[in-house]
Amino acid sequence: MTATSEQSERFTQGSLLWPLLTLAAPLVATQLLQTLYNIADTFWVGRLGQEAVSALSFSWPIVFLLLGIGGGMTGAGTILISQNTGAENDDEVSHVAGQTLVFVTFLSVALAAVGYVLTPTLLQVIGTEPGTAIHEMSVTYTRYVFLGIYFMLGFFVFQALLRGWGDTKTPMYLMVGSVALNVVLDPILILGFADNPLFAWVGLEGVAASALAATGFTGLGVEGAAIATIFSRGLAAVLGLWLLFSGHVGIELSLSDLRPDFAAIRKLVRIGAPLSVETSTQALSVTVMTALVAIVGADAVAAYGIGGRFASLVWLPMVGMGMAVETVVGQNLGAGERARARRTVFLASGILVGLFLVVSALTVSFAPAIVGVFITGEGAAAVVDHGADYLRIVAPTWAVMAVFHMINGAFHGAGSTRLSMVLGLLTMWGFRAAAATVLVIVVGMGAPGAWYGIAASNVAATVAAVAFFLRGRWLDDVIDDEAGEDVGDSESAAVA
Repeated sequence: MTATSEQSERFTQGSLLWPLLTLAAPLVATQLLQTLYNIADTFWVGRLGQEAVSALSFSWPIVFLLLGIGGGMTGAGTILISQNTGAENDDEVSHVAGQTLVFVTFLSVALAAVGYVLTPTLLQVIGTEPGTAIHEMSVTYTRYVFLGIYFMLGFFVFQALLRGWGDTKTPMYLMVGSVALNVVLDPILILGFADNPLFAWVGLEGVAASALAATGFTGLGVEGAAIATIFSRGLAAVLGLWLLFSGHVGIELSLSDLRPDFAAIRKLVRIGAPLSVETSTQALSVTVMTALVAIVGADAVAAYGIGGRFASLVWLPMVGMGMAVETVVGQNLGAGERARARRTVFLASGILVGLFLVVSALTVSFAPAIVGVFITGEGAAAVVDHGADYLRIVAPTWAVMAVFHMINGAFHGAGSTRLSMVLGLLTMWGFRAAAATVLVIVVGMGAPGAWYGIAASNVAATVAAVAFFLRGRWLDDVIDDEAGEDVGDSESAAVA
């Protein structure tokens, strides 16, 4: 029995519950570690002052948009790897992994070149003023990220390929090391050895003084934050590539797998491009909703930001389980186990609905206290009031959204990415933005209008997703479909 056969049997035979949980738990941990990554950057850059924090705040929407584009292509690799693993196509697993790596490499080079040149213009478009310290720091940080984009996407490729194979623990271990390295590098590269609180906290002021006397290094500011991120992610990416070529993680690449195969790359683009659009739309919708809430006032914007940050933490199990569903559904469709693929969605949805009914009830009950954790001082009361309303209105729909995310994970696993993209566009623009605009501007409900718009879009999106799920056409897998049409084409045409 080959390694691919053994791996396939884990998810296509026997109990579904344990495979789902063993896949999802490391994914949740990895998402949490990613959050810690961002918190560390924000914390240490915050020691430089308000302008430095603002510079990063302007840079992040561009970075997230960029990672969304690359993430779609790595997601296509997950889908094809999972289906070929389920079908026990050993050679094709390695071939798809190699082609994903090749294409993302070329994509990274293109994004780096275009992004480096356009960075000042892009930042100006989203609100920075040329000639100011904020603009200059933001340009520096963003350009460094563009130059190191290959290392960031390289680690995403490793995560995506291993997830399709069914191994989420190895990427988690690498992420632990990467975050730990970033936590150490951030304060040193940002602040240097002068007045760095890190050394005082660990009782090493003497070491800091000696290092300062020897090097005179007083830190690189926001540039240091970018370098720390790129280096820590880059090291994880290099280790990931070594594991892929060494064969220690089940998938074993050879140099022949890196020879460009344009038919395989076209399939990656066909499946991955809608994922890129879907991810980028989600990032853009936050910006649009923020602008809409800003009509109400700064207090409402602050409340929306706090509510979103809290939701992003609460939703970690939903995100992890959705990724696990994608892998299990993909492998079962590759193995021809369609009924089992459907059952995966029902099982995952049942688990999360039960969980989020409890979480939502607790959130509604303690809404003011939850928001109050994130803000204190003058003006906090108005923000807490808006934020509590946000949680009371939106939190009851989280259980519904859990079903949406599990169904969306199934669509991804089946390769129906165009269907998923259309549903995403309808959710963010056809449901959310439209409903919130009417309620806030036309009806004049103020901030609650935006909150009800979000809640209504959650319910409407889930109803639409359930309708297409029950039709069942998403169950057609994409492995042997060489005609250039997958189920997502017909389904998305039906939606349109």
